[in-house]
Amino acid sequence: MSLLWRHELPPRPVGRGPKQTVTVDAVVAAAVALADREGYTKVSIRAVAAELGLRPMSLYTYVPSRDALTILMVDAVADEDPPIPGDLPPRERLAAVARQVHEEYVAHPWLLEVPPWRLVLGPGRMRRYERQLAAIEGLGLPDVAMDRVIAVLTEFATGNARMVVAAARETGRMSDAEWWELHGPLLAEVMPSSRFPLSSRVGAAVGELYQAPADPGGAFEYGLARLLDGILGTVSGE
Repeated sequence: MSLLWRHELPPRPVGRGPKQTVTVDAVVAAAVALADREGYTKVSIRAVAAELGLRPMSLYTYVPSRDALTILMVDAVADEDPPIPGDLPPRERLAAVARQVHEEYVAHPWLLEVPPWRLVLGPGRMRRYERQLAAIEGLGLPDVAMDRVIAVLTEFATGNARMVVAAARETGRMSDAEWWELHGPLLAEVMPSSRFPLSSRVGAAVGELYQAPADPGGAFEYGLARLLDGILGTVSGE
């Protein structure tokens, strides 16, 4: 906790031992860059130390463990979100909450591998929560409803981002056209339209439109629009 809030707390006394040559901020930035480049599984005390040209054991003078480093990484990423302009129409402000979350996960896919429950609240996450609340302040929602709206938008955006990231990884290994060329003949044989009439009809329509098994981007826009309809309809009493 003291590491998370290190910039708001008085400086800690310098203890005995090797003099620190970089900052905790630099350690966190190096870990985030490593995770962005190679994935969360590649982040270790040894690997981050190598990024900074330090000995592995010396990194423990900055962070006590990989788990603590992960919490610092998540908080640092959360602090990157810009404020949502308060003069935007209510619908656009609500949409911006979801879009920022979505963009964060797509930009930093390793976040999807970090358990989200009980992450220690640091200044970055608290500032983001404050910005999100400020974006929906004045809509006429009770306080608890404001929190629930942010939670629903966040969870929707997170789930869709998971599909976007998965699609990017899979199509990087094999394109959708190649996959269908390989498996299409067998699927046509085992899934005749007489047995799956609705699936065949709808599948043909969306397959022609998407040219892929699914359309995460289109699903995000469609789902977000329906969520905003419901939220704003509740506010207006519809």
